Amino acid sequence: MSRPSATPADWQRYMAHMATITPNASLARFYGSAWPAADTPLEEVEFVALDIETTGLDARRHAIISVCLIPMSLARIRSDQAWHQIIRPARELVPESVAFHHITDTDVSAAPLFSEILDTLLEHLAGRVAVVHYHPIERGFIDLAVRHTLGESLLFPLVDTMQLEARLLPRRKPGWLMRMLGHKPVSIRLAACRERYGLPTYRAHHALTDALATAELLQAQIATHYSGQHPVQALWL
Repeated sequence: MSRPSATPADWQRYMAHMATITPNASLARFYGSAWPAADTPLEEVEFVALDIETTGLDARRHAIISVCLIPMSLARIRSDQAWHQIIRPARELVPESVAFHHITDTDVSAAPLFSEILDTLLEHLAGRVAVVHYHPIERGFIDLAVRHTLGESLLFPLVDTMQLEARLLPRRKPGWLMRMLGHKPVSIRLAACRERYGLPTYRAHHALTDALATAELLQAQIATHYSGQHPVQALWL
C-alpha cells in the first residue's frame, strides 16, 4: 500500500480512512484509535516522545537498533511509563555503530526483531502525536521497517522540535558578510537547542535519554514561544 504524496493536513480524517482500507488487523486497530482533531488545543493533546537509534542514516541500508517512547502532555512527562527496547537488526553491527551508540553485538543477540515488537510500538503510538527531533529519521526508518514487515506504509502525526527551532530562528544561517566576520550558523541540534532554554545536558545517542530530552524541549518551546491554546495543526507534520 503506497503512502500519500504529502503529509495529511487533517490526521484524524486520514487515520479514519486508513482504518477502512488496511487489510492488517494490527494497523486497523492503530488507525481506529481516538486521534486528536486538527483544532485541538496543544494543552489537551496527548503526546508521546519518540526516539530511535539506528546503525546509520540511510533507512534503505541501515536498521533500527533501539526505540523509546515516553507518554507526555504539556503539563507532565510520564517517565515512569517509558518503554525502551533494543532491537536485533538483520545484519551484524559495524564498529562505527557500536562506538556511536554503545549497543554491542551481545546486546542485540538476544533482542527481538522489529517484527516482534511492532504491535507494542503501535500500541504506544496509537492516538498520540509523536514528538521527535529531526523527523526524517523516525518517520523514514519506521515507515520502511513496517513496509518490510507488513507490506504497508505507516505514517502518523508528529511534531518535530528541530523544525520548530528552525522556524523560531529564521536567520540562524549568517550571510556572506557575517561569515566573513567570523559568525557561525546557530546550531539546532538537540543539545544546542536545550542549552538555549537552560535545560540540563543528558547523554546523547541513547533512545531513552534522547526521548526525554526531546519531551522537555517541546515543553520549553511551547512555554516560551507559543500558548497551550494553539491548535495542534499549527505544529504537527
